Amino acid sequence: MQAYAAFRSRDYRLLAAGNALASFGLQMLWVAVSWDLYQATRSPVVLGNVGLVQVAPFLFFALFAGHIADRYNRRHIMLGTQAIFLLASLVLATTTRSVALVYGCLFLTATARAFQGPARSAMLPLVVPDDHLGNAIAWNSSTQEVASVSGPAVAGVLLAAKGSWLVYAVQSGCAAVTLLCYLSLRFRPADFIDALPVPARRSIVQGVQFVWNDKLILAAISLDMFAVLFGGAAALLPIYSVEILHAGVHGLGLLRAAPSLGAVAMAIVLAHSPKIRKAGKALLWAVAGYGTATIVFGVSRSLWLSFGMLVVTGAFDNISVVLRHSLVQRETPDRLRGRVLAVNNIFISCSNQLGAVESGLTAAWFGSAVRSVVFGGAATLAVVGAFAGGARKLRRWRQ
Repeated sequence: MQAYAAFRSRDYRLLAAGNALASFGLQMLWVAVSWDLYQATRSPVVLGNVGLVQVAPFLFFALFAGHIADRYNRRHIMLGTQAIFLLASLVLATTTRSVALVYGCLFLTATARAFQGPARSAMLPLVVPDDHLGNAIAWNSSTQEVASVSGPAVAGVLLAAKGSWLVYAVQSGCAAVTLLCYLSLRFRPADFIDALPVPARRSIVQGVQFVWNDKLILAAISLDMFAVLFGGAAALLPIYSVEILHAGVHGLGLLRAAPSLGAVAMAIVLAHSPKIRKAGKALLWAVAGYGTATIVFGVSRSLWLSFGMLVVTGAFDNISVVLRHSLVQRETPDRLRGRVLAVNNIFISCSNQLGAVESGLTAAWFGSAVRSVVFGGAATLAVVGAFAGGARKLRRWRQ
């Protein structure tokens, strides 16, 4: 069937499996880390600073990582960074976990992600034919989100049964199998090398220049960055689970899995649906839906209503992910793909991780996690209004 065309490629199957396992392990890691930090400190600022610790490496290294991805064998980059993931996981699984140690391991894994991200994302057009690229992007999102659904749920069960050490041990196993998947990929080194002999300093900024000059790409990734920056509530889920919804650790796993469940459902719908033609309007409506669902989640006192609203946020976010990734992958030449995807990763990491910082700080400032989440959802709607009125090229974007 055409809806499953991407899976005809052996290397795509390996890449998708590795990515899914990596996502599964990272989701488990983040649940365990947030729970350990909450149990140790009961501080929204400490929880929010998890985002700051993870975004810093992206801001420091992402542009250089894009340059590396366009000049060296991307498979080798993926193997080296995955080995770092495995090392950090083993440290968390086998040592006493202070706040400083947890932050240090998160910084190490975020640094590895900063270098792995451009290389891994730039691989996708090399493992499927051009006419299957959109299908591969949708399924790549779906397979990772399936892992993201099960990861928090499994982490919640393991936390309740044996504690966080077992979560870290299982995450170490996922990192090891992911390493084997990447090791089995087959690529020609020439596929990865930028043939233009450009000095490193100039090469690093070429990705920024390309994004800046392409107003459609710039508008699409900027909209997502600002929307998720204000609309993210994931950092406060331990507080919601324990203090507002009174659902404990099992509720935390359920809430963490909810956005991924929505994303999986939407990814499957998109893979079986015709291409979205009015992509710009669809993107704006999706982000508006994300903000609205965030507000409802913020004021909810029902576990199942809260769960449902997080499912909705995941579904709308997946529409944005597929549209943006398709745009960036199709519009970027391969010799620049690593650097452009590095810029895209900066936007994504800023939105996700600084969004966690914003949520933690505003919760402390307002004295309420509820007020923080509602404010974030309202700010997301304001961002959509600003882009709908000011970004004409985005509003008129058609695929």
